[in-house]
Formats: sequence, structure tokens, C-alpha cells
Amino acid sequence: MSGPAGPAPNPGGVRVLRFAPAKLNLTLAVVGRREDGFHDLHSVMVPLALSDAVAVTVAHAGTHGPAVVRGPVAVGGPPAPDTLRVSGLPLAATPDNLVLRAIAATRDAVRATWPGAPADPPPLAARLTKRIPVAAGLGGGSSDAAATVAAALEAWAAALPEEGLRDLAASLGSDVPFFLAGGAALVTGRGEFVERLPDLQGEAPAVLIVTPNLPVSTAAVFAAYARGARPTSAAVLVASERLVSEMRAGLPARALFARAEELAAGNDLLPAALEVAPSLATFRAALGLLLGRPVGQSGSGPTAWVLYPTLAAAHKAARFVHLGVVEGTLPPIGGGEPFVAVSTILTPGLHAMPADAHNGGRTRSKGR
Repeated sequence: MSGPAGPAPNPGGVRVLRFAPAKLNLTLAVVGRREDGFHDLHSVMVPLALSDAVAVTVAHAGTHGPAVVRGPVAVGGPPAPDTLRVSGLPLAATPDNLVLRAIAATRDAVRATWPGAPADPPPLAARLTKRIPVAAGLGGGSSDAAATVAAALEAWAAALPEEGLRDLAASLGSDVPFFLAGGAALVTGRGEFVERLPDLQGEAPAVLIVTPNLPVSTAAVFAAYARGARPTSAAVLVASERLVSEMRAGLPARALFARAEELAAGNDLLPAALEVAPSLATFRAALGLLLGRPVGQSGSGPTAWVLYPTLAAAHKAARFVHLGVVEGTLPPIGGGEPFVAVSTILTPGLHAMPADAHNGGRTRSKGR
């Protein structure tokens, strides 16, 4: 680094903590393919209490340890000194992790305007507690990136204009802008256009999350969709537009249950996910038979979700899922037990919950 030291960011090395919620696609319609190769979407997305946690502190010289991974190599300069430690669910702390990428991109965005300029924003030591399954259609990596951007800005006492923040988020991934909205939203374009929607009225719905131990590539699913693995009607778009209209008018949470079957079918990527991972079809059919309720898919999969009116009902269903695994009525796919969690759709009052309350009611006790 060069230039004057400038004002000290994050005095005393105070840890900045941000929660990174999972997301659920209540609807996901694919409305066309763009010239840049991406697909235009129309999706109603909501955040869940199930979350990762990202903590950052301004790093001191000599920070080291067995779990530390240094950031990517900067063009024309030495390796970036940002570091990352990961705990919780298995995830490699590699230089291309979205947490490290988000720190580097945020530094580039504020380099000339943060309070300590012309010195570069100092290195950050990041800690990621991973609770959201990877490659599951729940947006965990994108949420981690959004949380990291916010944490880095606070650690450096830096700020970005709204447009700059949107551009930064979109550069990190299609789902990242959604996580800056702070609640339910209509997401269009490839994900860069986000319209905040009113939160559901009344008690937050409970959600049973079942993720087979079978990571599914989003790119592979969209490629299968492009090859023709898709619905033959525009029913999902119609349902998505109707849900947006109802939420703008103030939709009671209980009304979701009246639409459970329509919402469960409201994902244009489901046929493509089943082509990429054919064993999902048997798994989803068995899960629906076991629970006796419509089963949706979040994003490109493989996560299945089921709505319940109360947490107690969702926890009871989770026990049925575990029993189905033990008895063999829920077929094992992907070489291990599924990840099972009970969560809720986040409302503003839940955003301030402490870290241990954001484990989403995970019920799995082994295998991951």
C-alpha cells in the first residue's frame, strides 16, 4: 500500500457480523433468452431464517493459521492479503470463494472514495460459518457475497451510491442483488432487476427444506432448458405475475397454503433439473407421497420445499422424512442422507435474530 494512512477503519479491529439468509423461489418463470446468453426470469423470491454468517475484521500483519486461505492474485501486483476461514458445512476455502471475491470487488469499487484514500482499503480477515447447502438452489454463495459486501463497507467506513452497489452485486452473481433487498422481491432480467415487495401479512409461514446429497450445476440446468427440457405452456409466468399482484396488494401468509399446489408447480427449471439429475424424479415423488403435500423446487434444484402453517407441523414432517430415510421409503440419492431443515420465511422482525437462532431449525444430526 502507498500514500497516507488516513483515518483508521473499524477502530480497534471490531468484528463486523452479517447474516446471509438462504432464499426460496416461490415462483420461477423463464421468459426468454438474452443476447448475452443469459435467460430472462420472472421470479418471486423470499429470504429464509436458515442462514450462513459472515464476520470480518481488519487484518493485522502476520495473520496466519492452518485454515487461512489467501485471496486471488491481483493483476500487476502481489497476492491480495485478505484471508478466509470456513466452519460448518463442508466448503473449500479456495481463492475463488465468493467471500474473497466480494472483498476484492468491494475494495476495487471504493478504492478512490473511502475515507482512507489514496491508500488502499486494508486487508480483511473473514470467517464464514456455513449452514446453507452448496449447489442446492438456495443461493447460499450469493447471499454470502452480499453479506460480505455490506460487512466490508462497514469495516472500512466506506459507502457506495445505490447504483454502484447494484452494479457491484450484479458483477458477483445473478442472485446477489436480491439479497440486498432485505425481504420478499420480484426478480427479473437475469437477476439484476429487483423490486422489493410487501412482506407476507401475519405469522411467517414455516418451510420444510429437503436437499438431496446431490449438488446440481445451475449452468447445466439452464443448458438443459435451452435444449428443450421445459414446460410447454406459460402457466408458471401467469402464476408468478398473479402472486406479484397479490403481494403488492398485501397477501396474508395463510393464503400461500391455498396456492400450495400452484406454487409447487411454479418452476420452469424443474424439467431441466430432472434431465440433469434423473434420480430427482423418484426422490421428489417419494417425498410427496410420504408427506402428502405439494413439493416445490427452489431455483435450479435440487432442494425440495414444502410449506406448513406452523413450525410444529414442519418439525413433525421433518421427523417423517428422517423416518423415511431410515426405513427406505425415501430413496437415497447422491451417496448420503439428505440435508433436512425447518425454517421460516423471513419478515423484518426476524432480521435481527442472533446467530444461533438463524440455524433454520436444522434437524439433521449426522452425515454432514
